[in-house]
Amino acid sequence: MYSRKNQRDLTRTEKKRLVTAILKLKRTGRYDEFVTMHREFYVTDADRRPRAAHMTPSFFPWHRRYLLEFEKALQEVDSGVSVPYWDWTRDNTPAASLWAEDFLGGNGRQGDRQVMTGAFAYREGNWSIRAAITDDPFLRRDFGRPSAPVTLPSAADVDRALADPVYDTDPWNSVTPTGFRNRIEGWGIRGVRGVTNHNRVHRWVGGSMAGAASPDDPVFWLHHAYVDLLWDRWQRAHPGSGYLPARPPAAGDPQRGRVFALDDPMPPWDVKPSQLLDHSGLYRYV
Repeated sequence: MYSRKNQRDLTRTEKKRLVTAILKLKRTGRYDEFVTMHREFYVTDADRRPRAAHMTPSFFPWHRRYLLEFEKALQEVDSGVSVPYWDWTRDNTPAASLWAEDFLGGNGRQGDRQVMTGAFAYREGNWSIRAAITDDPFLRRDFGRPSAPVTLPSAADVDRALADPVYDTDPWNSVTPTGFRNRIEGWGIRGVRGVTNHNRVHRWVGGSMAGAASPDDPVFWLHHAYVDLLWDRWQRAHPGSGYLPARPPAAGDPQRGRVFALDDPMPPWDVKPSQLLDHSGLYRYV
């Protein structure tokens, strides 16, 4: 068992080892395979296909397995590395420690939003974005999106989601008005609420984080580690509540065959949500 730490508590050596391991995965092409996977499984609920990763109850278990696969790849490079988490309710400014030059680098410059600082800056020669995913070869960020300002979620936003005792509800998609899953995933619902939590963080970082290829920005992993931690907190707060739907939607339900029930194997690993409800034998949050 290993630990996932708050990024603000990482030592200088821990930051360097993580950055070095990520850059090694990039050089070998393994990193871009993770970006491609996320892009392939970013299926919207407007598509008439199964969706395992987003706008769906399996948002949490799918990304837990995805992070575990990435973490395994990192640990094949350096066995002492794990994915830290970014608590964006606390470290919520461009001056936060994760944006330092010795870690993830800072905001993009005006104009093309190209990141110019840190190891992931294109000019350093270690980090280029694949042309098949975007026309820009460089990492982009647009903190707060000044053209249409957005703020990071607050602790109160998270608390409202954690207070919901139901995991998810029909229609099991982006317009599900209640349930912990969509309150955290954060799809805006006309007349109900705006974009919040997970989705609002993607918008706040902007640039490369704003689309289906969002793992192009290494902050993706820290963001989703915190989302995973929030799932853990919700489970502890509501021990009598479980993953829903427990069974596949009934015949004739438009979501049948499109969402993953508790014991439905999720692609691409054929692992069931029920197998990913408990991480305590693998890692812990500190």
